[in-house]
Amino acid sequence: MTVNLLLTNDDGVASPFLHALVRALRDDGHTLFVVAPASEQSWIGCAKSRRRHVASAVVDLGLGVPTWSVDGTPSDCVSIGLAHLLPADAAIEGVVSGINVGRNASLGFILASGTIAGAWEGAVHGLPGLAFSLDLTREAFEAYHANPSRPSDEVHSSLTHAARHAARLTPDLVRLTPRQSFVVHNVNFPLPCSPVTAVRRTVPARVIVPGLFTPAADDGTHRFIFNLGRDLSPAEPLTDRAALDAGLISHTVLDYTAIGRPA
Repeated sequence: MTVNLLLTNDDGVASPFLHALVRALRDDGHTLFVVAPASEQSWIGCAKSRRRHVASAVVDLGLGVPTWSVDGTPSDCVSIGLAHLLPADAAIEGVVSGINVGRNASLGFILASGTIAGAWEGAVHGLPGLAFSLDLTREAFEAYHANPSRPSDEVHSSLTHAARHAARLTPDLVRLTPRQSFVVHNVNFPLPCSPVTAVRRTVPARVIVPGLFTPAADDGTHRFIFNLGRDLSPAEPLTDRAALDAGLISHTVLDYTAIGRPA
């Protein structure tokens, strides 16, 4: 089964992680359209560029699929792409966001993620939304950002296998998710990731996140510092964070219709 997909991310249209996903899905015969931010938009959540004009442009990155760069957020990309950039007969069946550079696991990080927001923008357009992320250690994350064009052998191998897993999962998740269900599938791949890494259903970890900024410097500014926070989750059910720590692929179904639903 092949599907028609809009792809986006929050790491930018030039991200090798996005390109790996495009290649894996393209090789399986899916019809793809890429609409992604011109620059990194991590940690921006569902923000939209309300108070400025947003530019879009066709770009050729050698992906072999129609590709646009948008100087906005992931939510901007999906909204503009679906309404104005894709051909009228595109018949998009799902929105796929990622592969993100680093995990998107636990409640606080899920709600802040631009990657998940891209998938959520698809969901509020009535389409299945899928978000894919590859976990990285702090050392691997810093090494990658120091030289994105030359990831380590472990990151390159894991990214390749994660993209193949994502390509395998995507058509089934799109087919099994009803339209207008307001559901996002949040899938996190561990590092390392191999062809035989198992998938487990999970729930978001309950993590208390302390201040993510330094005290004010002499110039009055605060600098962002990453912190995984303190996990307060019970032992059961299996959380996304626990699955990744166990070397498993985490698949969390984010059902936004459950917000406010009586227990």
